[in-house]
Amino acid sequence: MAGTRSARRRQAAGLLLVVPLLLVLSLAGCRQEHKAAAPAVPVVEVVRVAQRDVPLYREWVGVLDGSVNAVIRPQVSGYLLRQQYREGDLVRKGQVLFEIDPRTFQAAVNQARAALDQAKGDLARQEAMALTARADLARVRPLAAKNAVSKKDLDDAIGRELATRAGVEAARAGVAVAVANLDKAELDLGFTRITSPVDGIAGIAKTQLGNLVGPSMQEELTSVSTVDPIKVYINASEQEYLHFRTFGADRVRAMALTLLLADGSVYAHEGRFALADRQVDPTTGTLKLGALFPNPDRMLRPGLYGRIRAQIEERQGALLIPQRAVTEVQGRTLVAVVGANSTVEVRPVQVGERIGGDWLIERGLAAGEQVVVEGVQKVRPGMTVTAKPYAPTPPAGAAPAAPQADKG
Repeated sequence: MAGTRSARRRQAAGLLLVVPLLLVLSLAGCRQEHKAAAPAVPVVEVVRVAQRDVPLYREWVGVLDGSVNAVIRPQVSGYLLRQQYREGDLVRKGQVLFEIDPRTFQAAVNQARAALDQAKGDLARQEAMALTARADLARVRPLAAKNAVSKKDLDDAIGRELATRAGVEAARAGVAVAVANLDKAELDLGFTRITSPVDGIAGIAKTQLGNLVGPSMQEELTSVSTVDPIKVYINASEQEYLHFRTFGADRVRAMALTLLLADGSVYAHEGRFALADRQVDPTTGTLKLGALFPNPDRMLRPGLYGRIRAQIEERQGALLIPQRAVTEVQGRTLVAVVGANSTVEVRPVQVGERIGGDWLIERGLAAGEQVVVEGVQKVRPGMTVTAKPYAPTPPAGAAPAAPQADKG
């Protein structure tokens, strides 16, 4: 019995020693859990600020127009008989496009020609009379000097000579009037065949055969546009125009222009600036500039839209970073820079042109500095980060890069 009590006492004493040990172990485990719950250092992807020579471009929206746009209108009145061209086709200068009923005008030509013949006959009659009068005067004058004829006979002979001379001048004027009337009649007859004044693309006819047309109606029959070369108009801002002026006229005219069409394709021929409007539009603050592009196959047509791109200069030693690295906050442009001790500095920068997927940095960074591209939202000023090189995500559908051969 005494042995049993002694054993129980020893067991109770052992339990008293175990409980404090368990409490100590439990507290130690809590401390380890607190240590494990401390925030991890964020991992960000960075790139170094690149420095290289880059071309700087400007782009404008342009509208295409013919270098010459001739509006075809009738110059005489009459009924439209024929259309002698196919709409949308190339026509040549002098090619007949329309015909107006010529019968009335042909009759006027015949009448004017007959009037001219009559005027010529009258002139011949007057010249014959003048010749007779001069002969009579030549015969009477010496006789009057010898008093063989009266003074009245001499005066009559002089009067007839002067009258016939005036008759000849009047007849000659009548011939000139008849010639002018014939020229006008023939000109009007020629206007019944309406021709193209230029080489170009003829538009859709805006009247129907059989219609009465004429100059008093201000009726447009069609238009012909010269499209080789073709003109492209753009609107440049005042600042761009003044910047161009610093280049000099020769450099601006020699500037190669690229035309990007509405489907995204690049037109095969380069263009050149050709003209500038006389004034800046006060409502938009822009100046209209015109460029000429070769169009030998007449693919480009008036009314098309496109974008004109011009390389205006080449920036030497430009600093570039990906656009993803730049954040705009309340009008400020910020970049997260990772220093040598892996500490983040949020720095304001001034950006310039967009070069592909990069920003050109005007101020705020130096070549070789590391900027955060991925993970910008995770960093704060003064934070320590783990930086790794930025790996751009390939575009969807891009083929994977071919494995490199082991050079070892």
